[in-house]
Amino acid sequence: MPLPPIVSAKPQLGRRLVALVAVVALLALTLLASLAIGARAIDPAEVFSALTGGSASPEAVATVIGLRLPRTVAGALVGASLGLSGAIVQGLTRNPLADPGLLGVNAGAAFFVAIAVGVFQVTSPATYVWFAFAGALAATGGVFLIGSVGRLGGSPARLVLAGMAFGAVLAGITSIIRLSNRQAFNAMVAWEIGSLSNITWPAIAGTAPAALIGIGAAVAVARPLGALAFGDDLAQALGARLALTRVTGVLAVTLMAGAATALAGPIGFVGLMAPHVARWLVGPNQPWIMALTAALAPTVVLAADIIGRVAAPPGELPAATLTAFVGAPVLIGLARRRQARGL
Repeated sequence: MPLPPIVSAKPQLGRRLVALVAVVALLALTLLASLAIGARAIDPAEVFSALTGGSASPEAVATVIGLRLPRTVAGALVGASLGLSGAIVQGLTRNPLADPGLLGVNAGAAFFVAIAVGVFQVTSPATYVWFAFAGALAATGGVFLIGSVGRLGGSPARLVLAGMAFGAVLAGITSIIRLSNRQAFNAMVAWEIGSLSNITWPAIAGTAPAALIGIGAAVAVARPLGALAFGDDLAQALGARLALTRVTGVLAVTLMAGAATALAGPIGFVGLMAPHVARWLVGPNQPWIMALTAALAPTVVLAADIIGRVAAPPGELPAATLTAFVGAPVLIGLARRRQARGL
């Protein structure tokens, strides 16, 4: 009986490398566009001159360095954090329609911001960003603890159910606080719309370490997370340490999504869209999916921010509005696909 032909992995590796290079190049162009495009367009050569201390005009230096550079850095950090968080959550829950909000990140952050504003009378975004980060950490930790109780603790179904229940409770309490305190509602609006327009360097410096640690944990968990897609029994047979992988994955999601939500507010659909596009480009390989997602997701966030700056002059549309406008049809399409039943 003849043996089946051996399929070389080299063509597949070549396609993945081409996809990665193309996505990284697209991200580089988007970063440049984020520095050049706005209410006042700046020539790319002048942008480079402003960044390197050349002969750019004082107006261009103030615009590029003072206004657009922090929101560009924040957009890249937020996008990478949300995208990688989505890839990890989809791998942990084996649910291709999952995103970081499934673990209660957004609900926890909003709840703590409501407490900060409504109870402690905090009105400065630079201050309640810390409350948002603490709320995201607390909510994700609570979901993981609740979902880990019992004989089947830590299973994907239990984590999903715990996240939905915990998030619903926190969202309800947050609504009560907002309705009972008009000041809380007014102060939270600027953060809840999910925008990069008012981000400052101190806010970036405060949240970037947690996001970078989370990104490092995501890199460490990428390969064992790919084994979980085959089921717990086969993953163990392949040498994956299930408990360690899940704890590390949840920690990475907590740090990355918590930092991103605290910095820019709840920006939805990025953690859902980017991993799916990456999976379409490179196939069901978790390390490659996460590598492409790390470049695709910042591109999505920055592109949404750029379009928002020029779509409704003289004002701006928040990035979250644009990601929702694109992400909602994508979600509907994914839900209708038969392949969306599993990873």
